[in-house]
Amino acid sequence: MTNKKGLDKGDERLEAVESTLSKTEQFIENNQKSLVAVVAILVVVVLGYFGINRYYFDPLEKEAQTQLFMAEAYFEQDSLNKALYGDGNNLGFLDVIDEFGSTKAGNLAKYYAGISFLKQGEYEEALSHLKKFKGKDKVVAAMALGAIGDAYLELDKKSEAAAQYLKAARHELNEFSSPMFLLKAGQTYELIGDNKKAVEIYNELKMNFPNTTEGRNADRYIARAEGR
Repeated sequence: MTNKKGLDKGDERLEAVESTLSKTEQFIENNQKSLVAVVAILVVVVLGYFGINRYYFDPLEKEAQTQLFMAEAYFEQDSLNKALYGDGNNLGFLDVIDEFGSTKAGNLAKYYAGISFLKQGEYEEALSHLKKFKGKDKVVAAMALGAIGDAYLELDKKSEAAAQYLKAARHELNEFSSPMFLLKAGQTYELIGDNKKAVEIYNELKMNFPNTTEGRNADRYIARAEGR
């Protein structure tokens, strides 16, 4: 025998669904023009995004990379003034930053400019550019952070330098930059007179990077710091 109460509940649910569908249809009918306009705007935005990337940002990036090429070549030759300011025919890093600062090449130019100023002894300028660099490559990003530490140390800001070296060492652990910056951090803490912190860092160096030159010499650094 069929359960009448169950049928009633089923009918109620069906009526509720039909009512909801009816309200949705009515809403669409009443707001059809607005909905079409919203969809049209979304289509324009999406097409505009891809169009801007294809016809503006992609060519801009290629041009920036082309302009960066000669500045990089001068940097490799240690011709830092030409690397920074250009040679009259080709742009230097500072020009690339000004004209293509929003591109990946423009971002990389900030790193090169910072290192160039650091090598020239212009430490405040070095800090200004290195702090603006946004590095995704783990080694280059660590090198930039470490270079900021170098600039601080040259400006006799030892505490800031030590903290920056630790940040560089721990940014992305690797056997190339991490041991180097841990060693610099330990040495800087020794300069500050915080030998306990220096020993702590040298132990970290010894434990985490035993197969590197810095790690193999860690016991010597520890003995020196503990003997002070």
